[in-house]
Amino acid sequence: MLVIIGYVVVMVCVFGGFAMAGGHLAALFQPLELLMIGGGALGAFFVGNNGKAIKATLAALPTLLKGSRYTKTLYMELLSLMFDVLSKVRKEGLMSIEGDIESPAESPLFSKYPSVIEDHHIVEFMTDYLRLMVSGNMDAFQIENLMDNELETHHHEGAVPVHVIAKLGDGLPAFGIVAAVMGVVHTMESVGLPPSELGMLIAHALVGTFLGILLAYGFVGPLSGLLEQKLDESSKMFQCVKVTLLASLNGYAPALAVEFGRKVLYSTERPTFAELEDHIKKAKSK
Repeated sequence: MLVIIGYVVVMVCVFGGFAMAGGHLAALFQPLELLMIGGGALGAFFVGNNGKAIKATLAALPTLLKGSRYTKTLYMELLSLMFDVLSKVRKEGLMSIEGDIESPAESPLFSKYPSVIEDHHIVEFMTDYLRLMVSGNMDAFQIENLMDNELETHHHEGAVPVHVIAKLGDGLPAFGIVAAVMGVVHTMESVGLPPSELGMLIAHALVGTFLGILLAYGFVGPLSGLLEQKLDESSKMFQCVKVTLLASLNGYAPALAVEFGRKVLYSTERPTFAELEDHIKKAKSK
């Protein structure tokens, strides 16, 4: 929603300011200039990226129109789930959660937290390392190193659409110049026309530069920044699970382990100690 609002503000301010200065909006409507700029950028997008990058970018674009799903409520559910799992381990031993981590969707522990279950990436991350803990063949240092490597891979994969969109935005002004040059070439080959008509041709050519810059900095460029923010948000959830599990491996009680996880969250979504404690108590009573 904010993306659409931002686009509306850009268009109203830019085109409205032009109209208020006495400009004619019809002069800015140049479909052929848009064809050259948009077509050139689209072609460069396919040339400069492999199939995985193209697929990841196209999949990421619809998420830009949605608000963040990483809310305080979601984090409280995640921490409550971690508390329940670690409490069961502490009371009944590691082998007691083997059935839960093999089939999370059918597990009584996991099914109490549908918002977490919906994110199969975080569930897979959590169950994979709980499975390693159950095996008993790895210490905390080895698991931490493996987690760091996996999180680095996750970040690199998530950053692919960010870089693709950023490069696309960086190229749009250049394609605007290409369109403008083509317009100038057309003007130069029409030097026999009256001055008024030549002036129109030059104006049409300059619109290409204008559109390239506007599309780059007003429409496409900001999307890469938004994608990067969403990537950082998703990574924070994995870090929360990582810190909680490592605290448990190092011998901390479940209540303290989830407190470690709570502390790594952004302050805007981080529940207070009292809020989390109250949420855990309510989850126990269900």
